[in-house]
Amino acid sequence: MSSDFVTNEEIVQQARRRLSQGPWDYLVGASESETTMRRNRLAFDTVAFRPRVFVDVSTVDTSTSIVDIPMKLPVMLAPIGSLQVFHPEGGAAVTSAASKFETLHVVSSVTQPSLEDIAATTDYPKAFQLYIHGDWEWTKDMLDRIKGSGYKAICITVDTASYSNRERPLLSRWVPMSQRNPPDPVWQASVTWETIERIRAYVDLPLMIKGIGTAEDAAICIEHGVDVIWVSNHGGRQLDHGLGTMDVLPEVVDVVDGKAEIVLDGGVQRGSDVLKALCLGAKAVAIGKLQGWGLSADGSDGVYRVLEILQQEIEIAMRLMGVTSVSQLGASRVTRAEATTEPHEMSSWVNMPISRIK
Repeated sequence: MSSDFVTNEEIVQQARRRLSQGPWDYLVGASESETTMRRNRLAFDTVAFRPRVFVDVSTVDTSTSIVDIPMKLPVMLAPIGSLQVFHPEGGAAVTSAASKFETLHVVSSVTQPSLEDIAATTDYPKAFQLYIHGDWEWTKDMLDRIKGSGYKAICITVDTASYSNRERPLLSRWVPMSQRNPPDPVWQASVTWETIERIRAYVDLPLMIKGIGTAEDAAICIEHGVDVIWVSNHGGRQLDHGLGTMDVLPEVVDVVDGKAEIVLDGGVQRGSDVLKALCLGAKAVAIGKLQGWGLSADGSDGVYRVLEILQQEIEIAMRLMGVTSVSQLGASRVTRAEATTEPHEMSSWVNMPISRIK
């Protein structure tokens, strides 16, 4: 039973027992040397809290919202392709967990079941992440399906002009479902701001741009009226040798200056990570690997338990920091510090060195 898991480390261990090598490598790995992925983790580890005391923290409020969609926790479920390889119910299981927990699932366009079937799973608001895999007529048809199915926002991922070299699954000779009959890569490679403007003109839904890694592109997002700027490097799974997302976040926050909401992903493993991102200016984070581990461990219940554990960690950290609401978090609550552990995909759990998870 998922309720028996007392830490997310236990959920990761159960996921490892249930997954064969190929899907495991796809879930935990990144591109090439995995430097970007490790920098994501390192960037969290070099932020330390500045707690305050003698504050009444008997009640704390973890709730927030993104594009007016209420969330019990500032943790979204990121779009992940091929979820069905982790559990037969795939995206429907994740959406069920998000609805039960009252948070936002951003549904991937390269997972199963269909976008209509996932939308019909629950009435709770959800967003849809769209890869451009065809011409304008194809795109319009997808937008019609998304809006007709009741999705409340559209997310365009912009760091995938080319599929990357993800060497762990390459060495396993395992190919993700989305790449077994891949679309013509020219469509993704041809997406420009003109494409985004056509989408905005065609469908009246809040727009998230996922994959922003510089202040320059964040500024262009503001010029184009983007509602959510999503700081992401695809969990280190696309361009290698980039900065960690937490290293990029401050420059994005400065240029956005409150004109859009900011979401961050990449290396989020603990409730304390969530609070660090919020202190530096994000309104919410999104989880990918944690979501996949929960789904692999125990389906929808496993994802729900991941969120429960994160909430427990967040509430504890808030009380110990002396804050009663996530709105009270800010840059004065953190400072820079030296990392104490070697960063890797599970380095926030001290009982799981790399040798135990191969």
